Parts: sequence; structure tokens; C-alpha cells
Amino acid sequence: MDETTRSPLQRAIGTRARRWLLAGTLLAGLLVAVALVAAAAPADRTFAALSDTVQSLMSVVTPLFGILLVRDLRRTDDAARVAPTVLAVCLPAVVIGVVGVLICAATLALTPSDIADDPWRHAGTIAVGSVLTQIVAGLVGTGLGLLLRSTVIAFLATIVVPLALFALLSVDALRPAQAWLTPLGSVRNLLSGHMSVLRWAQWLCVLLIWGVGLNAVGAAVRERRDRASESASAR
Repeated sequence: MDETTRSPLQRAIGTRARRWLLAGTLLAGLLVAVALVAAAAPADRTFAALSDTVQSLMSVVTPLFGILLVRDLRRTDDAARVAPTVLAVCLPAVVIGVVGVLICAATLALTPSDIADDPWRHAGTIAVGSVLTQIVAGLVGTGLGLLLRSTVIAFLATIVVPLALFALLSVDALRPAQAWLTPLGSVRNLLSGHMSVLRWAQWLCVLLIWGVGLNAVGAAVRERRDRASESASAR
């Protein structure tokens, strides 16, 4: 593996603080899953219902891994490391998504037998959607981390900006655009398991906007800042 790729991957969950952050995220998912099964009516004890809440909750924290990776990148001042750093966030994202799937499956499997009919419906699609949900969340973190210097502001932006856009598109005339333009609209489809060709196209559109486009803009802004800093230093 190339050194420029290996180093960001090692940093993704390589520090004690980030391992604790990962463990805390997964523990929160487990506690929520147990609480949901205990409180929900039998008809609501399904893999889809569990995954929707558990994965959505954990996806709030996933962007922080991307933001922290980008903060590391600033310290190196190496523009060539932007792409590997952005891709490295997929490691914690996949871990969170996969372990989240296992948490939901285990919790549901240990639930008393008086549960909903066909509680495992669309489980395979939901499992894939869970991982994809976390990957997009991580990429939103790297993108906003590149754009915003403050870690706290960037993390808050990963929550506020997507939700604000979702709310703006809640008007009846604009609601169909939610699934095309917002992570939350796409996540609802992914975690429901009811995916069609159209809904996969919507998720791809969200990935291109929030995963590819946002990071491309962030990398361009970072490069512009670096050039401005170099020009100022030369003077």
C-alpha cells in the first residue's frame, strides 16, 4: 500500500481518542437498539425500524472522523494527501455501518418471538444501505472540514446544513427534490429497504453532491488558501 494512502488510514481510527470515539458511537447504537426493542410495540420490532433509528443516530457522529482527518491534513501542508485523506474516512464509516448492522440483527434476534410478521424484510438491502449511509456521512465531514477551519463549527455544520436544506425542501412543491438533494431524504430510502432504480439514482445524486462535489470544492478552497499563505510568506 502506498505511504500516502496508508498513513491517513492508520490515523482514521489509529489514536486512542478516535478509538474511544468509535467505541462510544457503537455503544450508543447498542443502547438505542435495546431501548427501541424494549419500548416498541411488537409490530414495530423490525430490522428496518431498528436500522433507521440506530444508523441515523450513529451517522451524526461519523462526520467527526472526517473532520479530524482533515485537521491532521492541515498540519502536514501536503496537497497531494487530500484524496487519500478523504477516502480514509471510509474505514471508520464502514466499521460503524457494519457493526451497526450486527447490533440491529443481534438485538432483533434476541427479541421474544411475538414480533412483527416478516421482521427481516429487505434486510440485505438495508444492510448495504446502512454502510452507504455512513460513508456519505463521513464524506460530508471531510468536505465541510476542508471548507471550515474550526472543528466545532464544521461538526455543527454537518448537522445544521443538511437538515436546513431538508427543511427548506419540505414545501409540497419541492418535497420530491429531498431525495435527490439531501442526505436525509436518501437515507430514509436506503434504510427502509424499498429501493428501486429511481431511488438508487437519487442516492447516487446525493453522493455526487455531498461526497464528491463538496470535497472537490473543499479541496479547491484549501489549495487557494495555501497559495495565499505562500504569497503572503514570500512578501
